[in-house]
Amino acid sequence: MVAAANQQDGADQVSSLLELTKDMIVQEVGWDSDCDASISEAVEDAVGSELLEEDTDEVVDAVLLWWREGDGDLVDRLMDVVTPLADEGHVWVLTPKTGTDGHVEPAVIAESAQTAGMLQTRTAAIGDWVGSRLSLRKGK
Repeated sequence: MVAAANQQDGADQVSSLLELTKDMIVQEVGWDSDCDASISEAVEDAVGSELLEEDTDEVVDAVLLWWREGDGDLVDRLMDVVTPLADEGHVWVLTPKTGTDGHVEPAVIAESAQTAGMLQTRTAAIGDWVGSRLSLRKGK
């Protein structure tokens, strides 16, 4: 019972930080062995369904984009992930914390977001990762 309560507390904390609610449709992009599976699991618990894979054709409310330095061009990737995004949807770019392998400077995320027609609206520290919330600019 304690493990279940702790798991729910973790899901509640992640859903609150990432502004996710029950029945949202969330896509996960860029997951690899270095990612934190507990974050993905907490998101699934919060929304009440499995995360959709990269190749989904469904319209999604949110995208979790795991991103590390060396993963390529962030602008190109952002342009790809907004395709299935609902008009009021958002993208969380999850990057390793400062001082860890793969860390991405916040300025790179902000500049890439702007070039991709998005705005960075907030950040959240989640375990060893930092999330940057990006929203589509109105009129895009």
